[in-house]
Amino acid sequence: QVQLVESGGGLVQAGDSLRLSCAASGRTFSWYAMGWFRQAPGKEREFVASITWSGSNTYYTDSVKGRFTISRDDAKNTFYLQMNALKPEDTAVYYCGAGPRGGYYSSDYNYWGQGTQVTVSS
Repeated sequence: QVQLVESGGGLVQAGDSLRLSCAASGRTFSWYAMGWFRQAPGKEREFVASITWSGSNTYYTDSVKGRFTISRDDAKNTFYLQMNALKPEDTAVYYCGAGPRGGYYSSDYNYWGQGTQVTVSS
C-alpha cells in the first residue's frame, strides 16, 4: 500500500509559477513510476506528466511541454511538478498517482492522492 498526499496548490495569476509536491509513504517509493493528472470542472481526468521509477525518463502532455517539469527525490519519498508560465486553462484539481509502470491513463496507476486545487486567474 502507498499513501500519497499532494500539496502546493493555490490561486495565482497567469504567468506565475507553482510547485506541487506529492509525499509518499508505505511501500518502497522508488519502485513506482509516478504521474500527475488534472481534472477541471465538467471534464475528465487527464494526464499531465509522468516519471519512471528510475527518474531517467519523463513524459508530458503537449499543452504543458516547456512549462512544467516533473521530478522525484527518492530520499525524501517525494515527487514534484514545477509549473511555470501558468495559464487560466491550467486551472484544475491536480492529482498524483503511483503505479508499477506509469503511463498516460488513470488505470495505469494503483494509488492516488486526494488532489490539490490550482486556480490561475487571467
